[in-house]
Parts: sequence; C-alpha cells; structure tokens
Amino acid sequence: MKICIIGSNGQLGSDLCLEINNHEIIPLTHKDIEIKDEKNCFDIITGIKPDIIINTAAFHNVPKCDTEPENATAINIIGAKNLACIASKINAELIHISTDYVFDGKKNSPYLETDTPNPLNFYAITKLAGELAVQDFCDRYKIIRVGGIYGVIPCRAKGGTNFVASMLKLAGEKDELEVVADEIITPTNTKDIARQIKALLNIDEYGIYHVSNGGSCSWFEFAREIFDYCKIKIKLIPIPAERYPSTIKRPRYSVLENSRTKKLSVYLMPHWKEALISHLETLFPTL
Repeated sequence: MKICIIGSNGQLGSDLCLEINNHEIIPLTHKDIEIKDEKNCFDIITGIKPDIIINTAAFHNVPKCDTEPENATAINIIGAKNLACIASKINAELIHISTDYVFDGKKNSPYLETDTPNPLNFYAITKLAGELAVQDFCDRYKIIRVGGIYGVIPCRAKGGTNFVASMLKLAGEKDELEVVADEIITPTNTKDIARQIKALLNIDEYGIYHVSNGGSCSWFEFAREIFDYCKIKIKLIPIPAERYPSTIKRPRYSVLENSRTKKLSVYLMPHWKEALISHLETLFPTL
C-alpha cells in the first residue's frame, strides 16, 4: 500500500515512518504540505494518490491554542476537514491522531472509546471538532486518541522536548524538582503507538480507537521511575496541579482504555513502565 504520513518529522510521525517499513511511505512535513490550505492540500494528496493518509499534524501547544485560536482552528479543525474531504474523494482511508484531552477527567476509571467527550480547554475543543469533521466528511476513518506521549524525536511544539527529556535536562540543572502528583495519566511511547497503528492498517473496522500503554500513574510517579532507572539522585517533591497558576483547565484523570484493539485481538501495548525502560535503553544503551 501507498501510505502518506503527514507530520513525518514529528515525535510520532518519525516513529511511524520507521515502523511501517513494509509499505511505500510518502513522508510529508509542514514544508511539503499545508493542511489548512484546501487547494494546497488537495493538489499534494491527489498527486500522490495514497491508499492511506495518516495525519499526525496538529497545533498542540495547549497554552498557545488560547493565544493563537485562529492557528489552532485552522490546523486542528480545518486541516482535519480538508484531509477528510480529500480522503473521501480519492477513496483513501484516513487515520487521524487525536487526544485524551477531549475528556474532562471527572471519571474514576479508564475512558472507553464510547464515553462522551467534554473538553475543558480550547486545544481540546479544536481536537474534538477535528474528530467530528473527520466523522462527518469521511467514511473510511480511524481516529486514534493518545495521551502523555514521548519519543526519541522531541516535540517541536513544546520547545523541542517532551516530559522524559525535560526531566532529564532539569535533573542536570537542579538539586530538587517539584512535579504534579494529582494528575493521572498513562505515559505512552510513540514507538508503541506506531506499532499499534501498523497492526490496524489491514483491519476494516473504522471509528475511534484508544491507543495508550497499560496502567496509569501521576506525573510525579512517572518522574520518579525515570530517575530511578537512570540512577539519578534528586529530591522530588509532589505538588498539586493548582500550584502552577494557569487559566487553562486540564483533566485531572485522562487514562484511556484500549477496549477496541483488545476486542479485535490486535492489542500490542505494553505496560507504561516496560515502555519507559525500552525508551531509556534506547537513549542510554550503556546504563
């Protein structure tokens, strides 16, 4: 199959390009395609004529979505709609990456694909609207919700870093760190997401999928696991999220249940601790 990966130089896109190596991959960065520009998007995609379009592109700097709502809307909503319309026109499948942030975090058990979203901030609103656009304008789609992601390639939208990289950097600069202990997530390795998406390529079951590593933890517990494995001695101080003054609301609990991949017997995601060790072994093979 011919597969077009949009955002191919990003945190997830780069791992997708490496993992899906048994197909013809057409990698596209923001320099190659502008998904918010309908004509540009149409010309590029129809020129390629892919069987599958994987869209990892997003405006996902949460604070900037509030200060740059036009850009967030253009990329997360209009971009998703443009790709959905083009996929429908050329009869391609669209795999669209979304987020755990579409939920409000008021649930006390992992969110199912069938649970009703209730976004708390503008970023989440635009991502949910993007999901709805995909569903409205494309029949052959898979929406992949992820959260707490990290990979070898850092996230450009977050200053060229991710949580793991940020913790390791700060550990070299400080003797103690305060880390939020009352937001519960599932840290998820982009390499595992790419592997799971690959397993879904030949399945004609469309709709929404949750893709995350197993288990859950707080950001504080995640940081502790990073430092313990790397044998870094640092004082970690658990703090409530409210210690970080912000007008942006975030879900306090955003754990996803991978119910559909389990039901289809294609579930591949390891526990988050196992995934983290694999990632750190890649970064530091001599540890």
